Amino acid sequence: MQTQGIFVVPPAPLRLEGVGITLREWTDDDLHAMVEVYDDPEIARWTPVVSPFDARAARAYLDHARTSRAEGRTAQLAITTDGGRPRGEVLLFRSASDERDAELAYGVGAEHRGQGLAGRAVRLVAELAVRELRPRRLLLCIEDGNTASEAVARACGFALADEAPVTRQAKGREVVLRTWSLRPEGADRWVRREGAAPPA
Repeated sequence: MQTQGIFVVPPAPLRLEGVGITLREWTDDDLHAMVEVYDDPEIARWTPVVSPFDARAARAYLDHARTSRAEGRTAQLAITTDGGRPRGEVLLFRSASDERDAELAYGVGAEHRGQGLAGRAVRLVAELAVRELRPRRLLLCIEDGNTASEAVARACGFALADEAPVTRQAKGREVVLRTWSLRPEGADRWVRREGAAPPA
């Protein structure tokens, strides 16, 4: 078990099941569904994903995800309810600011919002991290004003970290990111709890 050294992304293939969802690796058969998830104004507004997001963009996105996966940098998993049609995505990767920390990110297609998918996906990945990977902290970097993602963070036990906001340039505009954190001992409390995942 890892104990707060450099965080290591788990190897492929990775499949996680629980709380009514299945997280799995993307496949070539998912390209059309990937377009349905990511070709969306809200996704374009709050994520670095290209817009418009068409079939060519999906192909490039999947190729990049596979390269990053092979290099051990990022795990990008499709969010499904049964292992079939993707309804969103959750990412797990080593933090660029501290290699002991693990960072998560997520996006859910417009058709599938309001069902708690993001919160449940975060819970499954956090459970894996807490039980097997043991990062120093779990992080979410959320753009200031993204109230939907902030609600997911709060519901999953994350709190604003005592860190200065990070400013980046993305898509021709300035983006201010705020860091939300959850330590493994905090996640342990709801990992052990029985019942539904945190709402989102």
